[in-house]
Amino acid sequence: MNKAQLIQQIKSKRSFLCIGLDVDLEKIPSHLLQMEDPIFEFNKQIIEATHHLAVAYKPNTAFYEAYGLKGWMALEKTIVYLNQNHPEIFTIADAKRGDIGNTSTRYAKAFFEQMSFDAITVAPYMGRDSIEPFLEFSEKFTILLALTSNPGSGDFQMLKTGHKKPVFERILQKALTYKNAEQLMFVIGATQPESFKRVREIVPNHFLLVPGVGAQGGSLEAVCQYGLNAEVGLLINSSRDIIYAGNDINFAQKASEKALEIQQKMEILMAHL
Repeated sequence: MNKAQLIQQIKSKRSFLCIGLDVDLEKIPSHLLQMEDPIFEFNKQIIEATHHLAVAYKPNTAFYEAYGLKGWMALEKTIVYLNQNHPEIFTIADAKRGDIGNTSTRYAKAFFEQMSFDAITVAPYMGRDSIEPFLEFSEKFTILLALTSNPGSGDFQMLKTGHKKPVFERILQKALTYKNAEQLMFVIGATQPESFKRVREIVPNHFLLVPGVGAQGGSLEAVCQYGLNAEVGLLINSSRDIIYAGNDINFAQKASEKALEIQQKMEILMAHL
């Protein structure tokens, strides 16, 4: 998927919702546990109930790796299902990879070629040669962690550098100098809404993946006030609030209702664009 296709999907669905498929077997409806692959079955039902309201899905790979081979196979089945049945959907591997060049190339091949994700989250700490291997894959996107939504984000990301700018700003500025930087997106947490104005001054045209709306306390309206651009430019992620909205036989319907609630707010916020 390229950027133009993603923007077209956002416009047609009047939505910039990304749903996090972070499956915990202790939280899914108990009747699914009797099935051969409860993780995949849960994902499939969530997808079928919400795909008309969401433009992206983001499985966090830790929730699959934690279950060993069975979990990894469920992740593969999920991405195959999405690509075959809903090819218009933008898929994000929330893997937070990042290592020296040869290793990053292998990570990229694993998620872009073997599993056919459209994007992957990458940690910036090791710098240019850990990021550019991901950017070599055309029409694939590298989503760089810049300012995250967790409480500990201030430990490093907000520290002032010698230029009296916080580290996250230096990450954004430096990333724009990387080869194929137009294929970058950036993670900016919804719990840091006051920073979106500065983020947009540095990266006015790049997409931002925004976690932290909902369970973590972030405000959709506050994010959109400064984060929206002429092409929307945001992917707002919601995981627990949607996928665990219900916990019985009608869990998928409850997920759809919650997703619809968010999509309707997004449609209103998009009205002036």
